[in-house]
Amino acid sequence: MAETKSSQCCCSGSLQLVFSCSGAADVGELTDKAARSLNASGVAKMFCLAGIGGRVSGIVKSTEAASTILTLDGCPLQCARKTLEEAGFTDFGHVCLADLGLAKGESPVTEERVSTVVRAAAPYFTERS
Repeated sequence: MAETKSSQCCCSGSLQLVFSCSGAADVGELTDKAARSLNASGVAKMFCLAGIGGRVSGIVKSTEAASTILTLDGCPLQCARKTLEEAGFTDFGHVCLADLGLAKGESPVTEERVSTVVRAAAPYFTERS
């Protein structure tokens, strides 16, 4: 079976990764949509948090090679941050939506709220030319 682009190691260049908790609550959906927005705009590549938790070698190696790693957590449980830490990662940025005033169960997904999360994440990434 041929290897697909998404399963290849991304070890070259200045890889900037964003991991979202993508949890079941409204704030998890906000982190997911913000990470997808950062990915679509080319600011950062959205990467698979489940692959980190499952210790998928290609995903772990690509993450180890990244120049920038950011986690987006929806709630104070901080599952995304803890998943990276459990896998041995320590040098990464972290944005928790609770710190932005977005409370679980009280923050319906709107474009304005997604933009708020994207703005909070943006300073962690360097501009690409």
